[in-house]
Amino acid sequence: MEALLPIITQVIAGAVGGNVASGALKQVAINTVARTIAGAIGGIGGGMLLTMVGGEAAMTGLIADGIGGLIGGGIQSTIVGAVVARAR
Repeated sequence: MEALLPIITQVIAGAVGGNVASGALKQVAINTVARTIAGAIGGIGGGMLLTMVGGEAAMTGLIADGIGGLIGGGIQSTIVGAVVARAR
């Protein structure tokens, strides 16, 4: 269970970050389900990337996972929204 906790944190934070970023940018190209999925995938990537770079040295594990998930989810959802809007 200890191995799954960071991934769960990254998925939840990524989903939240993706929805917040898409809402702030007023992207209507993708629906809520798609931006949640894109944010969750980006959250996993962002959390892992922050951990690899060394973000865990300055912060505790779950806080680093949450911040990486928020940022990664927001970036991923923004990119997916821009690509889908451009394709239409």
